[in-house]
Amino acid sequence: MRRGLVLGKFMPIHSGHVNLINYALTVCDEVIVWVCVSYNESMPSEFRIKCVQDIFYENQRVKPVLFEYDEVLLPNTSESSVDVSKVWAQAIKENLPKIDVVVSCEPYGDFLAGYLDCEHYMYPHQKEISATQIRSNPQAHQKHIPDPVKTYYHKKVCILGTESTGKSTLVKRLTKHFQGQYVSEVGRDIVQQSQECKPEDLQHIAHEHARAIVEMSKKLPHLLFIDTDINITKSYSKFLFNEDLIVEPHVEEANRCDLYLYLNNDVPFIQDGTRLTESERNRLDCYHRRQLEEVNINYVLISGDWEERFCQAVKEVEAL
Repeated sequence: MRRGLVLGKFMPIHSGHVNLINYALTVCDEVIVWVCVSYNESMPSEFRIKCVQDIFYENQRVKPVLFEYDEVLLPNTSESSVDVSKVWAQAIKENLPKIDVVVSCEPYGDFLAGYLDCEHYMYPHQKEISATQIRSNPQAHQKHIPDPVKTYYHKKVCILGTESTGKSTLVKRLTKHFQGQYVSEVGRDIVQQSQECKPEDLQHIAHEHARAIVEMSKKLPHLLFIDTDINITKSYSKFLFNEDLIVEPHVEEANRCDLYLYLNNDVPFIQDGTRLTESERNRLDCYHRRQLEEVNINYVLISGDWEERFCQAVKEVEAL
């Protein structure tokens, strides 16, 4: 078996890296992707290795391996240097199984292969993009950013609250103010009136809402505002049916946000013909808050009239 090695910072992994790894698979039986993370780098190691894992999760021949290191002991440089390659070759010998082929698109591959007593295959195509270019302007290089990476380059803000607290209006106003994008609550499209909701409707709502978030996230907005989340849907399940709503991990992951704003029910109740009664609205508010506490969601409470709510929300998003 020919074992190949592709190593790098993958900060982040991009289409050029993906093509390099795919090329390595044509000349090797197994490819170790060595994700090298310095303690001084800001992009989290867990995120970088997970992106590689997610991109190649269907290919058992790709073996992502995380390597965290101290720059006092190992040089952090992309420069092709004989001396640097010698030090890194020793680290490879100490941390990885025997390598048969180094696959790279840089001259350092020759140096590493020499110290590892193995072959070097140079990527035969022109370099498309660099991670430095992506970090400096991710919006300009979206086509080179794999979907698992895109979540790193935008922030998600979730607006929560019971019925008739102005969630949808605030989401749209914040989106316009910050020139972002938003995902609407899908519940109204699936269930016209709260009283008519069935348990299977909540499963449908949970999956459709998660799908909408994922699709909008692919557009890489710097800010994505989300009207309601999976916790509110779970709360409805307990409130209406006294049942726990169980969903797949990917639904939970899609709903994970960077900031949660919870709208207090201290505004006049407006019955539009589809909502619960005012007393039920207020009782549902308790269910929502209890659900958020149970899953340790730290939210910011937004209160006051409509303009006060908007000003408070703007302040919180600007802080984010």
